[in-house]
Amino acid sequence: MSERRERIVLAAVVFVVLLAQVLLYPGIDTLVVALGAGFVLDASMWFLAAEFAAFVAFAGVWGAVSDATGRRVPFIVGGALVGSGLYAVLAILPSAGNVSFGTVLLLRALQGAATIAAFSLSMTMLMDLSGGHGKNMGAAGIAIGSGTALGAPLGGQLYGVSPTLPLSVASGLFLVVALLAALVTDRAPAGDGGRLRRALGRLSETPALSIPYAFGFIDRLTAGFFALVGTLYFREAFGLSPAETGLVLALFFAPFALLQYPFGVLSDSVGRTAPIVAGSALYGLAVVGVGLAPTVELAGAGMVVVGVIGALMAPATMALVTDLVGERGRATAMAGFNAAGSLGFLAGILVGGFVAGEFGYLAAFAVAGGGEVALALVALPRLLALELPADGRPVE
Repeated sequence: MSERRERIVLAAVVFVVLLAQVLLYPGIDTLVVALGAGFVLDASMWFLAAEFAAFVAFAGVWGAVSDATGRRVPFIVGGALVGSGLYAVLAILPSAGNVSFGTVLLLRALQGAATIAAFSLSMTMLMDLSGGHGKNMGAAGIAIGSGTALGAPLGGQLYGVSPTLPLSVASGLFLVVALLAALVTDRAPAGDGGRLRRALGRLSETPALSIPYAFGFIDRLTAGFFALVGTLYFREAFGLSPAETGLVLALFFAPFALLQYPFGVLSDSVGRTAPIVAGSALYGLAVVGVGLAPTVELAGAGMVVVGVIGALMAPATMALVTDLVGERGRATAMAGFNAAGSLGFLAGILVGGFVAGEFGYLAAFAVAGGGEVALALVALPRLLALELPADGRPVE
């Protein structure tokens, strides 16, 4: 298989993983009730948080194992198969009798640990391809955005049939992930003979990675915020159904998907700094604007703006990770990026959920948007100090 076809297949793997994940978001409140939860906001928050806590805990583990063994595909396939099984178990729990919500959260965390293997390592395999880091990460970005853009409205429709149907569909989609991943050539560099400490040590040897990690954290914090607080806000403030909520979320994810590849190619030409700086300067303000919108139409327009700005930032940020590391440390470096992003998503869920519950939705939007601006201001000076040339590689 040519590298061009492998890029398409790997992007399809990333797409399907995100599609399965986002199916659950538009009706998360109805899902947790079906799974036995009593408090909708808190239960929704912890159900989403359990998966992303596992992402944070296991992204680095899978990356280090992959770099140490010189293999990617077996861990992607294995993670997809385990994830499929756990999604299926969650889907049948409501008919299994008295199962505590604590058990549900444990299963959700295990599913997250399996999912991050498929997600993070498939992105690493895109990094292993030649052809330009911006192009490869643009392919990953458009896959991420497309999966989330389609997952939101599709999930809303599935909830109209049954509150657990999105779980069953996600289980089937992860079988597709395993099949697609098995078709791709494993191009991982030779491993380190199991010396995980050496693989993890590469991160401390490249402190500049903290820059794309910080921006990855910022980017995903907003995604986590909209997955929980945004979803419940649109449901309550504008009286939307799960299907309608999915369409509003898609207004963010559609431009986020469609523009990532061209913006990724652009970053190969103009460098990483300009897209990241331009995006970070406006991103948090656009998030606050959505919360201030008095009508669903204006809120939807704000979601489009957030999606466009996010698409400008995301592929350049991911490509910067590739620029900063050598071949042998890629899985560990990308795992660190995904862990930072997952931590951001988790923060968006927990902080957004807490503030919304205690002080209301407007305060939650202000905290999320203000946090974006503050973190960007802290990280921008270090990004500018890298003095990246047009090809994205830092000057030594």
